[in-house]
Amino acid sequence: MLDGRVLRSRSVPGLDQDVYALLATYQALIRTAADAVTTRPGLAMERISFTVLLQAAADQVTTVTGIHAAGPGPLLGPIGRMVLDNLLPTARRQRVKARSRKNPTSKYGPDAGKHPQTTQTYALSVEIHVMEDGLASRRRR
Repeated sequence: MLDGRVLRSRSVPGLDQDVYALLATYQALIRTAADAVTTRPGLAMERISFTVLLQAAADQVTTVTGIHAAGPGPLLGPIGRMVLDNLLPTARRQRVKARSRKNPTSKYGPDAGKHPQTTQTYALSVEIHVMEDGLASRRRR
């Protein structure tokens, strides 16, 4: 929603206010989309484009026209009409390319849980020194 911008406030209360404003705006847009979906029976929420919803809301705030709902349902306003006019297609497009892992050392890779093909041998040598007289004390400075 911020389109790559950072929050403006420089204080903790101001940041709280910015975050709550963003969350309230997001919640209002989602509720508007849900209201638009209820006006058409059988319409799935997945067909609503959040980009169109956000642009319609920005246009509505900028132009301040047609604020009061007028149309087929009391819940459908100009934002809802724009969203319903620009629905996503019913069938999702197929992926052209398979998903690839971003982390080549992921534990969920194709070789996860497999042992190496070649065995590795290690040599271990241990020396034990017994000090019968104990350690010499340090010199005082």
